[in-house]
Amino acid sequence: MAKKAELKTQATDASVEGFLNAVADEKRRAECFEILALMRQITKEEPKMWGPSIVGFGSFRYKGASGREGDWMLTGFSPRKQNLTLYIVGGFEAHQDLLKKLGKHKTSMGCLYINKLADVDKKSLKELLTRSVKMLKSGEISWAAK
Repeated sequence: MAKKAELKTQATDASVEGFLNAVADEKRRAECFEILALMRQITKEEPKMWGPSIVGFGSFRYKGASGREGDWMLTGFSPRKQNLTLYIVGGFEAHQDLLKKLGKHKTSMGCLYINKLADVDKKSLKELLTRSVKMLKSGEISWAAK
């Protein structure tokens, strides 16, 4: 019987603070700590490292159409070289009103890309994250793994 493939990105015990303090660019590092505080406030969860480069909050169990099951974060972010990547589980269909007010950003699947926090309306960002987490926790949206 073949073993099902594990999702590569999983929660670890690595230090979130250590990871963020290692972000070389001072402004990017400060933005990361601001996002950290915002996501902690919204989720009421403590952050965990997911894989080597994603800071995630909370978790939920998913089961994809393929039958694959696993755990994934409610929301999270990663300080990439080109931009800040925020993970919005469930995608952006239900959030078009907020995306219009958000400011300079790009999206793909469940990722929101922003170059810097100054480019976006923080009130809209907070509402987007709050709504996404609330919808996920309530079961209004789900995430189907490929």
